[in-house]
Amino acid sequence: MLKQEVSQYFSNIMEKEPDVSASIAAISTLLKLLEHDKSETVQELDLNLQSAVEVITNSSYRITGVSSGCALFMRFITFAKLDTITFAECKKVMLDRGKVFLKKLTDARNKVAKITLPYFVDGTNILTHSKSRVVLEAMKLAVNSQKRFHVFVSESSPDKSGIEMYNCLKKLNIPCTLVLDSAVGYIMERVDMVMVGAECVVESGGIINKIGSCTMAICAKEFKKPFYVLTESYKFSRMYPLNQRDLPYNFKYTANNLNDNNLSNAHPTVDYTHPTYISLLFTDLGILMPSAVSDELIKLYL
Repeated sequence: MLKQEVSQYFSNIMEKEPDVSASIAAISTLLKLLEHDKSETVQELDLNLQSAVEVITNSSYRITGVSSGCALFMRFITFAKLDTITFAECKKVMLDRGKVFLKKLTDARNKVAKITLPYFVDGTNILTHSKSRVVLEAMKLAVNSQKRFHVFVSESSPDKSGIEMYNCLKKLNIPCTLVLDSAVGYIMERVDMVMVGAECVVESGGIINKIGSCTMAICAKEFKKPFYVLTESYKFSRMYPLNQRDLPYNFKYTANNLNDNNLSNAHPTVDYTHPTYISLLFTDLGILMPSAVSDELIKLYL
């Protein structure tokens, strides 16, 4: 596959399958490349895969979680590099491992939803931010389990993804209210918990998520409301930002903004939420305290 074909394949998944996250779309693209690649050595195949990852990360889509997902994918399939087998056999093993890995990732969202279910108590008011597929899945499972709760959804400027989340909740007949981003402090006293997704979970247990998440977390801490993060483990990343300035530019801005060479007027798409503001992380590995993320990262990359 040429670079243009890789970009086109990834873009098609993102446009035609809205329920698929960027990480899953990226790994599906790498699997497709692995299947059709004409390389004759492991090193050549590695270079082609790395080149494809670079093409994907330079796309116009938000790719915050893509780097960690691709790194885990590469780590998982490269265990197949054994000196005792031929390249053809090695490639077949890598492809089989890749398919197993992708299946594991697609099942992760449902696992998180099941773990979160006991926290949906009848009569609960929940505040959420932006559109998170895993949060939506958890709420869908909860309402199908006859749980009664009300959701407040922030608009989530500048792309208004909160409105999309609000419409999805309405289709599921979940009682919900759309609120302004600037009304988070006003509404906080009425909610029992905050429940958000994450685009990336860093080594400290903090999260990188849609812009406004940090503001909501600080507000929840001040009002003594639990701030829960629902996320899949493939979003765990070996990064350790200390503040907003430490976030990579390709995380904060889209490729279109970066090409302008003038970021002074560009709005960042994500922010960093410090682990001290996070109560619990609900993951497919279980319910974790933020401090446990570094241990899980060691296990993932061993």
